[in-house]
Amino acid sequence: MAKERRTEQPARLASKPYERELLRLQQELVKLQEWVRVEGARLVVVFEGRDAAGKGGAIKRVTEYLNPRIARVAALPTPTERQKTQWYFQRYVEHLPAAGEIVLFDRSWYNRAGVERVMGFCTDDEYWQFLHQCPTFEQMLIEAGILLRKYWFSVSDTEQERRFRDRLEDPMKRWKLSPMDVESITHWEDYSRAKDEMFVHTDVPQSPWHVVESDDKRRARINMIAHLLSSLPYREVVPPRIELPPRPSSRGYQRPPRDLQKYVPDHAAGLE
Repeated sequence: MAKERRTEQPARLASKPYERELLRLQQELVKLQEWVRVEGARLVVVFEGRDAAGKGGAIKRVTEYLNPRIARVAALPTPTERQKTQWYFQRYVEHLPAAGEIVLFDRSWYNRAGVERVMGFCTDDEYWQFLHQCPTFEQMLIEAGILLRKYWFSVSDTEQERRFRDRLEDPMKRWKLSPMDVESITHWEDYSRAKDEMFVHTDVPQSPWHVVESDDKRRARINMIAHLLSSLPYREVVPPRIELPPRPSSRGYQRPPRDLQKYVPDHAAGLE
């Protein structure tokens, strides 16, 4: 099997500078969130890439300190029989943000250009129609005022296989490894060709792809978040001043006896 040529990667980012910079960037993401809310902006961030490329980990770090009522993740399941008869983009439109919201797509409409194309889940006509319509669809989103950012997480074949084996051997991660993931190993070049074709048609000036080298997950997360922040015209919004009121004096309330309620056992006591 031919190997994907990759430039020499820098050394793995050490833990301490990673954690320090990640926290700083997450503080900026909170500022971004408040700007989106106050300005009524609508932000869509698309995360794409091969299986085990690090998309989920990056999304987790982006959303860690954000308000889930403002920033939400759209990870759509397999379409229903009814959805299969709809216009392809229709079920994704339902998840687009309203004013003051951020939506992170953990895989997106680009499923058609990737797994559906490689695994034969769509016809040739459906595939080429997607490539023809996608730039127009995204241009419509942008013209409607949606801020659209697209990230492709690029992982080498050797690192992908290492992560698959890690998932296979770790019972806490085993659920992450699906039969479709295993299939992707034998279809490495097919996915490479599909990705290249997709970029030819959808890496356009108005909605370009931004490639994130992700063999080092720490470096990938830092680079992706830093780029996202640098690409948006957000500003710090000064929150309104909030003061806690004094607690009022008791008006005679008495708590019912504790033995009338059921408490969870003190499991933590056995750890001391």
